[in-house]
Amino acid sequence: MDEEAITIRLTRDQAFVLSDWLYQVMFQSDDLEGIVHDRAVWSPIYAISGTLDKTLIEIFMPGYDPRLEAAKERLRADLYGGADESTAPRQDTADAPQTHQVERGTAGNHGESDRAQ
Repeated sequence: MDEEAITIRLTRDQAFVLSDWLYQVMFQSDDLEGIVHDRAVWSPIYAISGTLDKTLIEIFMPGYDPRLEAAKERLRADLYGGADESTAPRQDTADAPQTHQVERGTAGNHGESDRAQ
């Protein structure tokens, strides 16, 4: 089977929000197994997470929570024409430790490969 790389294009807001969600599911809640039952799917999830962690400087910058919320609001506005609170219950990120920003630089690099873009 040919292992040709696939390129996925995301806006910075999409990448930032996805990166945060992946981090929450994979490393904060330890719930990846509860969400994704087939471990074969974990390989691409780890690859995506690792690639986002290596690419996004936003995850290491000050003001993480306000920037994340602003990115989420912009994405909601793009999707629904305005901030639609009915899409899903919002999780309060104020109690999330800021230290995960640094941890992510090393914790999210499971299984990714260096790919030419």
